[in-house]
Amino acid sequence: MWEDILLFIAIGFAAQMIDGAIGMAYGLTSTSILLSLGIPPATASACVHAAETFTTAVSGFSHWKFGNVDWRLVRRLAIPGAIGGGIGAYVLSNIDGNVIKPYIAAYLIFMGLFILWKAFRTTTEHSTAPPKHVAPLGFFGGLVDSIGGGGWGPIVTTTLIGSGTVPRFAIGSVNLTEFFVTLTISATFMLTIGLDLFPIILGLIVGGVIAAPFAAYATKHLPAKVLMIAVGLVIVSLSVRTIWIALH
Repeated sequence: MWEDILLFIAIGFAAQMIDGAIGMAYGLTSTSILLSLGIPPATASACVHAAETFTTAVSGFSHWKFGNVDWRLVRRLAIPGAIGGGIGAYVLSNIDGNVIKPYIAAYLIFMGLFILWKAFRTTTEHSTAPPKHVAPLGFFGGLVDSIGGGGWGPIVTTTLIGSGTVPRFAIGSVNLTEFFVTLTISATFMLTIGLDLFPIILGLIVGGVIAAPFAAYATKHLPAKVLMIAVGLVIVSLSVRTIWIALH
């Protein structure tokens, strides 16, 4: 049991370092690994979001302390994101895991390729004007995040940055808002399927909480492009393996 916990601590640490530094991929990274280990999609998403409730609280606080949070964005994202996340969690909890697993893996492949695409597409122009359509973006991000076990950061953060939002404010604000989204998703899963596999949840929490302050600091210093390429390749590789196993 302790070996398992140490494994998930390492996974949580790595995933949170990635998420806090580039504003995405905690759920995608963790869920890809859990699915590759044979854990059902609903359970994997439930475990990841239960852990993210703690890690996003620490990460969001750290980003606030480092001055990376735009409270206007947080207010516009939080409620729609939580509503979308709750609906997605309810839908996923009522679907056969073996049936949906290949589709979740296919979604993760798409998101991995999306991250790779974003890594090679740099945007240098930023705007001080408030971004448009933030509420629908938050709702859609929360919906697919809960169903796919990840995707809030890649969808919401990259869209905000692509619309001209300063990267560090997009990353910090989205990380803080994710706390409210994951809290809603976790509560929904707890009411529908319960939260099992506590070694996974505990390991992800401990690893993520340890990494969160370092990741927030690294946002200003880490070469995001190299990390995004590595993350995209890992997610695609793990998801292809999951599909291969599910279909054979």
